[in-house]
Amino acid sequence: MMLINVVFDVKPEYADSWLEITRDFTEATRAEPGNLWFDWYRSPDAPTTFMLCEAFRDGDAPAEHVGSSHFTEFTGSAAQYLQRTPRIINTTVDGEQWGTMGEITVD
Repeated sequence: MMLINVVFDVKPEYADSWLEITRDFTEATRAEPGNLWFDWYRSPDAPTTFMLCEAFRDGDAPAEHVGSSHFTEFTGSAAQYLQRTPRIINTTVDGEQWGTMGEITVD
């Protein structure tokens, strides 16, 4: 799978509404057949910083996402809400789901 983390530094006046601003994009991406997950997280230490954790099946899924109309619409409009260019890490890993953590076991 392709695993992607993107950090968005949102302008302070949009931070509290960022999840609403991105709602249509989020819902459309989650509905893609190749999407495994697409989740936003807000930093407790920097309340204008959000991380997007997303994963797509191998094959055409990542390219189909980037080629989608909702991706084009989001990337074309997002800069107005941001303090700086988003930072990204993407990599390919084995599997299509989260593994379990070996250091903590819950019965």
